Amino acid sequence: MTGSRTRITRSAAATLAAALVLASCGGDGEEAAESPTVTTSPSPSSTVNVPQAVELTEVGADLTFGDTAQVIHEPDQKSGTVLDLTVEKAVRGTIKDFSGFILDDYTRTSTPYYVDVTVKNVGDGTIGGGAVPLWGVDAKNTLLPPASFTTTFSRCPSEPLPKKFAPKASFSTCLVFLAPDKGTMDAVSFRPNQEFDPIRWTGEITTPKPEPKKSEKKKRKKKDEKG
Repeated sequence: MTGSRTRITRSAAATLAAALVLASCGGDGEEAAESPTVTTSPSPSSTVNVPQAVELTEVGADLTFGDTAQVIHEPDQKSGTVLDLTVEKAVRGTIKDFSGFILDDYTRTSTPYYVDVTVKNVGDGTIGGGAVPLWGVDAKNTLLPPASFTTTFSRCPSEPLPKKFAPKASFSTCLVFLAPDKGTMDAVSFRPNQEFDPIRWTGEITTPKPEPKKSEKKKRKKKDEKG
């Protein structure tokens, strides 16, 4: 491969998280043997202050695209705040979108999904620099970590939170989730740890119409000229 091609990377933690199978509320799901350590956890002992005007979204809530969840986000033991997380929309892509990248086997056989999200800091803590704490969920109820890139992916520009994400700051980005084995993504989830009953967003996932082939474009052009 030439040096002009770019590589998609997934951190070791993200790779491990991809194998985490969620258990459904009814207990029908398969429990994973081990779960990755995730530091963004609103634990019972959380010291994050929740402003009086903020009402945290109930754990286990089922939301639709466009809805906002208010959640505690603790990137580490020394910092935390309350975030507004809005999953705006989701679009199904195609692996052809990555034609300019060097793909590993996992990516090559995956179905990409592009999710627009908006994040607002509605707490009184300053955080920053980490990933947006959202995951995809595929048809097998498996957590899908957001993909990371070594360069800009124009189809869905993905960025971490700003290095200094202060109170009242807002941020919008696009997250890429890869459903393995040509699978499908059914939902987006906020689930900071294994014990947390996830908050999930679902809705219509659009699929862009494929570009017409050159021969079809010529036929349409000739038809328009005759008309």
